[in-house]
Amino acid sequence: MAASKPVEPQSGGGLPRWQLALLLGAPVALGLGAAYLWQRSRAKEKRAGERKTPEGSASPVQGQRGATQPEHEDMSPLDRAQAAKNKGNKYFKAGKYEQAIQCYTEAISLCPKEQKSDLSTFYQNRAAAYEQQAKWTEVVQDCSQAVEMNPRYVKALFRRAKALEKLDNKKECLEDVTAVCILEAFQNQQSMLLADKVLKQLGKEKAKEKYKNREPLMPSPQFIKSYFSSFTDDIISQPLQKGEKKDEDKDKEGEAAEVTESSGYLKAKQYMEEENYDKIISECTKEIESKGRHTAEALLLRATFYLLIGNATAAQPDLDKVINMQDANVKLRANALIKRGSMYMQQQQPQLSTQDFNMAAEIDPRNADVYHHRGQLKILLDQVEEAVADFDECILLRPDSALAQAQKCFALYRQAYTGNNPSQVQTAMDGFEDVIRKFPKCAEGYALYAQALTDQQQFGKADEMYDKCIELEPDNATTYVHKGLLQLQWKQDLDMGLDLISKAIEIDNKCDFAYETMGTIEVQRGNLDKAIDMFNKAINLAKSEMEMAHLYSLCDAAYAQTEVARKYGLKPPTL
Repeated sequence: MAASKPVEPQSGGGLPRWQLALLLGAPVALGLGAAYLWQRSRAKEKRAGERKTPEGSASPVQGQRGATQPEHEDMSPLDRAQAAKNKGNKYFKAGKYEQAIQCYTEAISLCPKEQKSDLSTFYQNRAAAYEQQAKWTEVVQDCSQAVEMNPRYVKALFRRAKALEKLDNKKECLEDVTAVCILEAFQNQQSMLLADKVLKQLGKEKAKEKYKNREPLMPSPQFIKSYFSSFTDDIISQPLQKGEKKDEDKDKEGEAAEVTESSGYLKAKQYMEEENYDKIISECTKEIESKGRHTAEALLLRATFYLLIGNATAAQPDLDKVINMQDANVKLRANALIKRGSMYMQQQQPQLSTQDFNMAAEIDPRNADVYHHRGQLKILLDQVEEAVADFDECILLRPDSALAQAQKCFALYRQAYTGNNPSQVQTAMDGFEDVIRKFPKCAEGYALYAQALTDQQQFGKADEMYDKCIELEPDNATTYVHKGLLQLQWKQDLDMGLDLISKAIEIDNKCDFAYETMGTIEVQRGNLDKAIDMFNKAINLAKSEMEMAHLYSLCDAAYAQTEVARKYGLKPPTL
């Protein structure tokens, strides 16, 4: 599916970013889960109820004198403080929070200062009562007192985190809830969900500001070629036709041909053939402003490159114009609908996306690209049967469509795998064998088969499939990343995994997936400063606001861990 981050698509290991959560089996999930996934996988999930009640019994316990007993002059200050606390607990459970606060205040004033454990409990209990009154500032103040005396006090840290969220102090909220997650060994779903929620909010806020002011960045030539290779009925990506360019002069042998007319669009096409991508938008603009005969094509080509550099705001008006040109070539309009529909999906507007794909199928029902890319949309929407039907239609129209056949196999495999149907899993695996036998030059077939083999723990064969991908497309950086992750899962070979991911960056220093993966691994190793550096590099390469928000979430999770380590000496387990 052509996306506003044009997807590292449909070629080699270059899988659409939205597929990674399905395919990777490694820490790429949004939010805190990405930074902590490996630790979570080692721990059993454990649901915890709301932490609403104060600590301590509402009635006296053995060895303590409670408020129900007559006060004696020989009671110690700590006993009197405990009695006041127990009385406060009774009021709290009865919903009489103001009286409970008065009792807890009395307990705090009576308690000897050296009794830090008891004092921290009294402050935490008073914070619980303030929480019931939605007095968030007071909650933070009392929890801070409790944490100062007991830095690993989970209840106080979590209560303060919730209050900080209410006060819109997301940064400090994240630090507190990160500490809680580490102290609870990532077994408490309640704290994990709060962390994930805050990370997503922070990511969206930061991405909105950053994306608005970002510098456009052209992706690597390999990325661009992979993107265009996912289309077969795309007029603008076809080579210049005979008659559109001059014969090459004999004394200029080897140089690109010159176009025969002063057309910005044809010059842009020539620059495409030369891989001189930076000049394409300006040449298309010349064609559009001169109202040349290739205006529709120029609008679509310019929109496509706006999408490639991550400028969906500039792309949409051009796509809208092409779609509304009733006299334009129907394949141009259908291609514009595919790209706008994919852009909407990137923007998390699935209804608008579906409408555009359906309209493309209506106006150009014989266009294989429509069904190919809509099939990928259906997978994303977890509509596997509809996805398979679209891939079948694409294959019917273009029997030589290796990509559609490989993706159909993968859709069937995921359906069988998640449905725990061994016989259908085997059928899908046999289907992959058929695909790579029929289309031995299709790197995507090997890449998707490798993902399925990894699921089945057939690591050796998966590694062979990635080697075939690299043989076919040695400049596709994402394949090296996938192969590197396989080494971690298969052999726990951290050095080899990192070497392969470093190789990906060497091949394509604009491969944000490589930086993101490297950052995630460095989090697991405890190298948080290096992880943050990797995530920031990925952020600067992000092609969409949604992707940028995801990366900020990862970066903020790592930064929160550095703060927790500095403040409390807490670190999660490392590789």
